Parts: sequence; structure tokens; C-alpha cells
Amino acid sequence: MDARTEKAPPTHPASTPQREPRAALPSSATHWIAVWRRNYLVWRKLAIASMFGNLADPMIYLFGLGFGLGLMVGHVDGVSYIAFLAAGTVSSSVMMSASFESMYSGFSRMHVQRTWEAIMHTPLSLGDIVLGEIVWAASKSMLSGAAIMLVAGALGYANFPSMLLALPVIALAGLAFASCAMIVTALAPSYDFFMFYQTLVLTPMLLLSGVFFPITQLPAAAQHVTLMLPLAHAVELIRPAMLGRPIEHAGLHLFVLAFYVAVPFAIATVLFRRRMMR
Repeated sequence: MDARTEKAPPTHPASTPQREPRAALPSSATHWIAVWRRNYLVWRKLAIASMFGNLADPMIYLFGLGFGLGLMVGHVDGVSYIAFLAAGTVSSSVMMSASFESMYSGFSRMHVQRTWEAIMHTPLSLGDIVLGEIVWAASKSMLSGAAIMLVAGALGYANFPSMLLALPVIALAGLAFASCAMIVTALAPSYDFFMFYQTLVLTPMLLLSGVFFPITQLPAAAQHVTLMLPLAHAVELIRPAMLGRPIEHAGLHLFVLAFYVAVPFAIATVLFRRRMMR
């Protein structure tokens, strides 16, 4: 047959360019559950040690500062300082637990153990893995935050049953902090890289977001900065719920937390795609 008349094999130009970008997106609404379950089964073997590690640090802050500093401070916003601090401790515990799980544990599974590469040989996409990791980190942070909240409630530092309204906020905040930390994991060349995020982002956020003292005590410029921090919005939702007070501007706080879930997740998937697909 003449080469000029020979027909080339049929191609599917529409399918080829679309598969590459979709590799970074969840392939379905439920495939991420397999990643979550895998992480849960591994964690279950070390659950006691893991829970102790997640609870020890915030509980030390709660009782150490609550009783020690509380004797000098007295009451803040009409409640005892330890009751004021309890809600901040719940929020900060969610931030730290979700961030550390996404960074250190997520990096181990992605880079050191290469668990992600093995999972990507299954029908799951890279987006399923990232989403599963984020939800898993949020689940651990919710467990940590809820445990501290229950301790505070048992000791009379939180109002029952209004504090139950904080549970969905804890879950949403965990998703937000896990998504943000996933961006750092996607960029990290080693474990040492996480110290920059911890020192330059998490610690300032901890000090500026109303965990240890009211935001109104900050200078006006710093108060405007706190409006951009997810921890500040988590505190503004969790503290009134734990103290049995009405929540002001709830829609705004929920919107900001949802923004920190969706946008960092989209950024993280793109960064992971570049890292894993090269």
C-alpha cells in the first residue's frame, strides 16, 4: 500500500491530555476511604502511645498555665482563666495534631516508605491518596481535640451539652490544618524542612490567635492579621460553644475554615502531581 494513502491508526486526542491532570484529582467520592482505612489499621497497633503523645503536650499547657498563670490572671472575659484557656488548648491541639500527622507521618509514607507509590499501582489516583491522608490527619486531630474537650467538661471548664457544637468545628479545623500542612509536605526535601513551617507559621499562629489571651489585647494591626489565620477562626467558634455562649459571625468563621480546606488541597494536589509524576 502506498504510504501516502495508508491510514494512520486511530488516536484519541481527547483522552490522552485529560488523564495526566486527572491523576492529581480524586477518582471518586469514596476511594479515599481505602487510604484512610489503611492508615487507621496501622495506627491501631500503636494507638495508646500515639494518643498519649498527642494529649500530653496540650494537657501540660492547660493545667500548667491554667492553674499557674490563672492564679495571677484571675478571670478573663467573665470566666476563669483555665476555662478560657481550655477552648484555646482544644483548638491548638487540633492544629498541631493535624499538621504533624500530615507532615511527618505523611512524608514518611510518601517519601521514605514509598507507600504512596505502591498505592498508585491500584485503581486509586494520587488525588485519592492526598484526600485520604488529609481526612486521616483530621480524624486524629478530632480525636485529640475531643478528648481534651471532654476532660475540660468533666472538670467543669466547659458547658455541656453546648460544647458538642464544637465537634463539627473541630473536624472542619482539622481538615483545614491538614490541607495546609500537605502543601509543606509536597515541598519538603527532608524532615528538617518542617521546622521552618513549625517555627515561622504554627508558633506565630499559636500566639496571635487568641489561644492564651483575647485577641483584643493585640495592637490594631495585629488584630487585622489574625483575621487571615485559620486558628483564630477556629478559636472564635470553639470557645463560645464550650462556654455556652452565642457564636458571633459564625458564617464568616466557617467560610474561612472551608477556604483553608479547599484551596490548600487544590494546591497540594498540583504540587504532589509534579513531585510524584516526574
